[in-house]
Amino acid sequence: MRRADGPAALAVRRFRIGLLALLAVLVLGTAGYALLGFGLLDAAYQTVTTVTTVGFREVRPLTAAGKVFTMVLILAGVGTALYTLSVVLEAVVEGHLTRHLEERRMTRDIARLREHVIICGWGRVGRACADHLAASGQTLVVVDRDPARLDGIPHACVAGDISDDDVLRAAGVPHARALVAALDTDADNVYVTLSARALNPDLVIIARARSEESTAKLVRAGADRVVNPQLIGGRRMAAFAVQPDVADFLDVVMHEASLELRIDQVPISGGAPLAGLTVGTADLAARTGVMLLALRSPGGGFVPNPPAGTVLAPGAVLIGVGTPDELAALRRLTALPVTAPAAAPRFPADRRSRSRRAQPGATGSSG
Repeated sequence: MRRADGPAALAVRRFRIGLLALLAVLVLGTAGYALLGFGLLDAAYQTVTTVTTVGFREVRPLTAAGKVFTMVLILAGVGTALYTLSVVLEAVVEGHLTRHLEERRMTRDIARLREHVIICGWGRVGRACADHLAASGQTLVVVDRDPARLDGIPHACVAGDISDDDVLRAAGVPHARALVAALDTDADNVYVTLSARALNPDLVIIARARSEESTAKLVRAGADRVVNPQLIGGRRMAAFAVQPDVADFLDVVMHEASLELRIDQVPISGGAPLAGLTVGTADLAARTGVMLLALRSPGGGFVPNPPAGTVLAPGAVLIGVGTPDELAALRRLTALPVTAPAAAPRFPADRRSRSRRAQPGATGSSG
């Protein structure tokens, strides 16, 4: 979709103005000839033949007033008709009409989306986030104030001022799952975080921060996660310097699409087969093949390498490493039975721990 002052929207608006002006000329011409004594059909016929410059014949002899009126109608009607024709030709030749129809279709498609992810800002960080999310099967909507940056992208898009709530509504914020604020300035990220949180209190918001001072402001604005790409990039470079194998392994399992091994988070639903069991009793390695790295309790705290006596309470999140099939087997054990309606998993975990999680350089996509 493009904003209201985009080229396609402007062309369509000019086309509508031209048609309305032409219709007004035809109505006024018909009314004028009717006042000069023409019948309604004769008045309409005389108006159309005059405006289109066909000029077969005059339906009846014209008085001096009729001749003056006809000259005025020719000047106004021919100019209006030529303007409307030029607008139509311009819209067809330059493809504005086709783009307008595509934008309307995209608007309808976005309005039907549910549980999608919105990326605000189509820069380097936004593109990196989009690539990773698209590879994981997420449906994306991209928002940027520059329509030229959105040309040809493979995702649904909305071009407009991020500070406008109507733009966020057009992107489907009320029905979205998560929003990534990856704009160029911290002020813009704070603003879009405030606006998005007001439109959808349950939305998961991940915000980009350029400075450590902005982290607290973004948290107060409603961000669930605050990521400083420069800080994360520096830490990763340091890790490659002193722990290259560890850093390389984590980088591969988190971002390399060709590797079978994956690290994923799996929430435990109430009533699931694993709910209430201990780690030792569940024996996840034997039953699913997944290696349990950590467990996040419902209160938000992490338990790395949980002991055998740790209870797998409903609402907890398991962090495990395994192949896609092994992780799928784990999800079957942590989900509700098929006979009961399954609750949609949260992404990421419990928002109640948001203020404790949002730290400068928190784990996330560095883009």
